[in-house]
Amino acid sequence: MRIALGQIDVAWKNTSKNKEKCEEFIQKASENKVDMIIFPEMTITGVSNNVPYLLEANEEIVQWFKDRANKYNINICFGYVKEADDKGQNNLLVVSPKKEKIVEYTKIHPFSYANEDKYFKRGEEIKFFNINEMIFSPFICYDLRFPEIFQIASKKAHAVIVIANWPKNRREHWMALLKARAIENQCYVFGVNRVGEVKSLVYSGDSMIIDPLGNVIETISEKEELIIADINLKEVENIREKFNIKNDRREEFYAEFIK
Repeated sequence: MRIALGQIDVAWKNTSKNKEKCEEFIQKASENKVDMIIFPEMTITGVSNNVPYLLEANEEIVQWFKDRANKYNINICFGYVKEADDKGQNNLLVVSPKKEKIVEYTKIHPFSYANEDKYFKRGEEIKFFNINEMIFSPFICYDLRFPEIFQIASKKAHAVIVIANWPKNRREHWMALLKARAIENQCYVFGVNRVGEVKSLVYSGDSMIIDPLGNVIETISEKEELIIADINLKEVENIREKFNIKNDRREEFYAEFIK
């Protein structure tokens, strides 16, 4: 199976420019026979707490990606904001070449440090989806700091996705945590970050494709680029069979200290 990560500079309040960049990468991925391309958090709008602005074109954004998935015969994973009660939901959506929604995930951990929790309703469910027999579980940005949800996901998933707008001043955390999640869960990890600068925030990218042993297969730093890698379901199964870490987990014991 072939996966691509689209590391882009999300132009602030310029949805047309962001769509142009995404389509360029989608076309290139399709030409390289990619099965799924993954873009950063809030792909077309950029990350913001201005929920009314984010909601202005949310349905149009979804339809736009559906149309490109169909046109280029590729699965597309992207981020956008959906309305939920009096707040927004920071969502990840995967659409198929048939214009169908494969999965929709809501960020479980809004980033309270930046007041996201005041504007976005938190998700309550870990999600899974299947492409070519590979089971994926998607997450968003700050979720990466909470290993428990990845342990739950990897009971079923062969790969996890993390889409983000992760600032450069915490880039070492991003890279270390992505590798840790791959190692401790014995699964592929696809971390997709943005690049560029918005107001006082600088983003270094550092998007990565990491194998189940924690080896970085492909990565790119501070520029817009499409990276592509082939992954193998059998590799996950073989590693887990030969060195089954989950057999030694003591979840009932751990739970006693979390109550």
